[in-house]
Formats: sequence, C-alpha cells, structure tokens
Amino acid sequence: VQLQASGGGSVQAGGSLRLSCAASGFGSYGMGWFRRAPGKERTLVATISWNGANTYVVDSVKGRFTISRDNAKNTVYLQMNGLKPEDTAEYYCAASAQPYTTSLLRRNIVGTWGQGTQVTVSS
Repeated sequence: VQLQASGGGSVQAGGSLRLSCAASGFGSYGMGWFRRAPGKERTLVATISWNGANTYVVDSVKGRFTISRDNAKNTVYLQMNGLKPEDTAEYYCAASAQPYTTSLLRRNIVGTWGQGTQVTVSS
C-alpha cells in the first residue's frame, strides 16, 4: 500500500497551491502532512482524523492551510493559501501507524510515508 503526493510547484508569495495525496487503503487511518525545509528536520504541518471530523494544523500555518480528505476518492488534501517564502519545503503525506487515531502522527510516529512534493515560494 502506497501514498502518492502531488500538486507541488513554484508560486509567488501570497499565492495558493493544493496538494493531493492518493491514499488508497488508508480510509481507516489518521493522515497527516509533514514538510522538510532545506537544511532542517521534517516537521508536522497538519493532521486529519480517519473520518475527517477532526483536524489540526500547526500554529505557523493556522488560518492559511486547511487539511481535508475525501474517503470516497481515497484522497487527502492540503489547501495552502497565503503562501510565504518560509513555507518552501518538500511536503510529505503520511499515514498513522495505527487506525482510528492521529495521536501518533502528532508525536511524529508514522506508519507509512509518501514520496515528497516540492513547494517553492518566491518573494
């Protein structure tokens, strides 16, 4: 079972992108997006519960990024608005190591990683 992220690109500051993660087989799992900026460690950006009822985003993207999922389409999204140069990073989708929880993701414990998609924001 694999995760396939897409939707990255290059935008100017203030622009928007929507990342998608094809997540077939993960309908019962909490999902998340992480990012790794150049020269930095990979960090959590957002999580969403298995049914989409509960979401969490880190403070640095609150009010700008929204995580969502469509289990009928087996896809998890990260809508990114008001992008800033400091959002430049490789973005990764991830699945929890256990079903029906996002708590492990919040502790950076990941069951399955997708490949990254690059987001570059220019000033």
